[in-house]
Amino acid sequence: MSARVFVTGLGGELGTRVALLLEQDRSVRALAGIDLDPPRRRLRRTGFTSVDPRDRARTAAAIRAFRPTAVVHLGVYEPDARCGPRAAQERTAAAADAVLGAVAENPSIESVVVRSGIEVYGRGRGAVTVPDESTALGPRSAFGRSLTRVEWRAGHAATAGAVVTVLRLAPVIGPHVPSPLGRYLRLPVVPFNALADPPFSVVHHEDAARAIVTALLAKRPGTFNVVAPGAVTISQAARLGGRVPLPLAGPSWVVARRVADLAGAPVPDHLVELLGRGRTADGGRAEAVLGIVPATPTREVVRRVHEWAPVTRLRVVPGDAA
Repeated sequence: MSARVFVTGLGGELGTRVALLLEQDRSVRALAGIDLDPPRRRLRRTGFTSVDPRDRARTAAAIRAFRPTAVVHLGVYEPDARCGPRAAQERTAAAADAVLGAVAENPSIESVVVRSGIEVYGRGRGAVTVPDESTALGPRSAFGRSLTRVEWRAGHAATAGAVVTVLRLAPVIGPHVPSPLGRYLRLPVVPFNALADPPFSVVHHEDAARAIVTALLAKRPGTFNVVAPGAVTISQAARLGGRVPLPLAGPSWVVARRVADLAGAPVPDHLVELLGRGRTADGGRAEAVLGIVPATPTREVVRRVHEWAPVTRLRVVPGDAA
């Protein structure tokens, strides 16, 4: 493989980590990417262009100008992660249309990896508790519906001849990953459903990045769940982080949601769904076909969410500067 790889969503923690991994791969001869915000770390071989995902013309033009042979589409914006719900929905839809539309129009693009999420399965009444890829989609949240639309758009790229791999990631969290779930778990007091404290699974952002790179290099078409081993409940997650779990029921949830929002931890509807009905999935197919096995179990991922590296402030002494 001697690839020219174009990464959308490069400015996010996941996009930056994927680019860092690809820079280490000698089979990748050129790298470029776009996002509204710049990458979170220094990239040595990856070109970056600041483009608003809603600017479809500039997005498509950037892809055409780079002439990629492979595209990693991570331009998916979770509500209340890096932006509010409305902006997240608009950016996700516009990016999918522009990026995957450009893929369909460029025959030189041989393979595409698309980020989706297990929110597409939904957690309605009677829904499968641990869905696999054969489970019918039933999104009930705005984020779930946005991801379903991204997958639908990816199908058009597949019909144009590109090998398309869709990865349905469990909620991606980590110590410095913008995430409504991560912020919620870091609250000093963490409300949970007193009537039903359902389990949920996640995936560490480094495992998610490795899964994306593995899928890109494997070039296997299809849809795959990527989920860390094990599951926890909200009350268990709170205790893992040394927080106080607070059981609530009925109208108390409305008050708790408002208080969380005021505390800097908004609770969008896909997080409400997780809190009330849980969120897990079967990742067996990703292991069997792609060899993807997240290294960090869910319990450990949750524990690491509370690990914040200390900030060392440097004091410049007059006369010491070069």
